[in-house]
Amino acid sequence: MSDRTVYVVDDDDAVRDALGMLFRTAGLNVETYESGLAFLRRARPEPRSCLVLDIRMPGLDGTALQEELATRGMRVPIVFITGHGDIPMAVAAMKKGAYDFVEKPFDDHHLLCQVLNAIEDAGETKRAAPEVKERLARLSGREREVLDLVLEGKPSRQVAAELFISVKTVEFHRARIMQKLGVRSAAELFRACLAG
Repeated sequence: MSDRTVYVVDDDDAVRDALGMLFRTAGLNVETYESGLAFLRRARPEPRSCLVLDIRMPGLDGTALQEELATRGMRVPIVFITGHGDIPMAVAAMKKGAYDFVEKPFDDHHLLCQVLNAIEDAGETKRAAPEVKERLARLSGREREVLDLVLEGKPSRQVAAELFISVKTVEFHRARIMQKLGVRSAAELFRACLAG
């Protein structure tokens, strides 16, 4: 029996069933809940666990559940899944401590990797903070300006307009920032910057 548990909270029965099967096939314990309130009433998060959470649900939605967990001091890495995500919503979730934000339809392998990484990385962020600060210090002034606007949730077009540069130049800076910080995705970028 695995010592790793995934909690799936989604109001769609088919999504819960599919994700439950995916995670059980990977050898993980799985508990599914039809709502945020059901999760709060019944779940007792284990140390090596991850919460896969739909962001839009009736009643207590994903972001409200994230806030309630923080209020209660229940620390569990959260991977949000959504069919209706946008950049500001993802940024807000990441700033509040979400591990990742994955849009539907998602690749099963990618989601499984993110969940496994979330379980394994739960205690790593604080240890990485000094290294992140060093890497952030290596950014040029323009790269830092681009990064600050990206972290505010602004898309490349808006960043370009605010800095009076082309979208292509913004994308170039984003690629250099990710290379310098040693990250491969927007979620990793947010985690690294929030840790630093």
